[in-house]
Amino acid sequence: MNIVKSIPLFLYLLIIYNIIEFSSPDIQAGNMVKKVIFEFKLISGSVVALDISTFLIIIGLHALYFEILKSLRASVTTIINHTLSLIVFIVFLIEFIVVKQAGTPCFLIMTFMSLLVVISGFTVSISSARRDIMVDR
Repeated sequence: MNIVKSIPLFLYLLIIYNIIEFSSPDIQAGNMVKKVIFEFKLISGSVVALDISTFLIIIGLHALYFEILKSLRASVTTIINHTLSLIVFIVFLIEFIVVKQAGTPCFLIMTFMSLLVVISGFTVSISSARRDIMVDR
């Protein structure tokens, strides 16, 4: 059960993006994530259209928050999570550079959020380890 907790949430986001983008019959990059899910009208009269890419970024921000919370724990699963998060970031980066359908602003933002998870996870772990060393002296 602890192994399931150590799986980075951004892996699920990467899988969801790939399913959405590669299930499109249209080969052009970024077409599927530009599809509008729904739109609503504000009191001001403005119409807000929520497309798939914006929705994925919102999900990514929530995943970023929970990944940072997960990195605050000090356990073996946290180390596994950091390692898997680094691997997920590398997959994001390689896919962004190599795959045409991943060359979208949405995917770039998700790649940077994945990098932020890696950096924040290692930073939190290092500072908590430093604090543990100071207490032991």
